[in-house]
Amino acid sequence: MSLKTAAALVIGNEILSGKVEEANLVVLARMLRPLGIRLRRVVMVEDVIDEIAREVQQLALTYDLVVTSGGVGPTHDDVTVEAVGRAFGAAVVTDPRLEKMIRAHYGERCTPGHLRMALVPDGCSLETTDDVAWPTIRLRNVWLLPGVPEIFQLKLQVLVENFGFAGDAFVTHAVYTKMDEGHLKPLLDTVVAQFPDVEVGSYPKWHHDSYTTKLTFDGQEPERVRAAHDAFVALLPEGEPQDFSE
Repeated sequence: MSLKTAAALVIGNEILSGKVEEANLVVLARMLRPLGIRLRRVVMVEDVIDEIAREVQQLALTYDLVVTSGGVGPTHDDVTVEAVGRAFGAAVVTDPRLEKMIRAHYGERCTPGHLRMALVPDGCSLETTDDVAWPTIRLRNVWLLPGVPEIFQLKLQVLVENFGFAGDAFVTHAVYTKMDEGHLKPLLDTVVAQFPDVEVGSYPKWHHDSYTTKLTFDGQEPERVRAAHDAFVALLPEGEPQDFSE
């Protein structure tokens, strides 16, 4: 399957209150780029079922892939499963396979709270790989991932292996200069006008010994990206660029 666009829905009061630092978006974005998928939108919401459902419904209609982060645990504020079900008009049911796995894992320590993690939207798929046996819930183009960064990253591999993405990877070239953005602007404007299909970024760095501004050139056609990079370097004063391919 060839996908081009993605959106992320980050769920949790703890993120919006600053109690927990969000760490999953950078991992998701970096995973998607080599697959040729652009992360186009990120939404953050509290643990409110109606709000989550509304966002899921809209994002699923607009983007090829939607990844949620958070709200799939055993406590009262883990409401993502119910919200995603509501977004698609699906009832929430107990999956026998998940229930069996949970009971086997916790044994005599298993509680009703633990069994809440066996709840799924009716009609969903439970995706696994040889290396990740614990299922990941997918309903249509929406993947429900935990908010815990270590588990989130692990389950991203389930997503990649099950979809078998076929998009063209994004290519990036970078240039590091001692020039500031004010002096770089006319040079950048020239390259942007000449290469509208290449995404050009400029990122200043304060109090750094090696460089003042990092410039990046991104796209899915390697020759065009390299040409834009080279055109920019040719405009720089002699001795300016420090060139790195990423």
